[in-house]
Amino acid sequence: MASQAQTDCVHAKDPNRADLPSSETLVTAASMLSAAGDVARLRLLLRLAKGRQCVGELADAEGEKMATISARLKLLHAARLVSRQREAKHVYYELADDHITCLMTDILEHASEENTRK
Repeated sequence: MASQAQTDCVHAKDPNRADLPSSETLVTAASMLSAAGDVARLRLLLRLAKGRQCVGELADAEGEKMATISARLKLLHAARLVSRQREAKHVYYELADDHITCLMTDILEHASEENTRK
């Protein structure tokens, strides 16, 4: 049964499509999933889902050094999961687009479901 998040996600594709994406697209997707696959980076993505924040705000919220947060954000940016914008001395980050919100919503919802498969 489709979850509410799946039916609401405007980017959902037809799961019955017979053709597969190109190898380049699959490599990019795997890189994105790898970047989001770390608990600390996933937590940053969830914080950014609430809105744009600067590195200092994220470091305070995480109780981490700014250099640590910056390194994580650099990886997320390279994977095209977040975008950044410099304003004076501050660099602000936000989720790259609504695809990322849908991805996080779906994976967290699925992770919280009880495993009923045998």
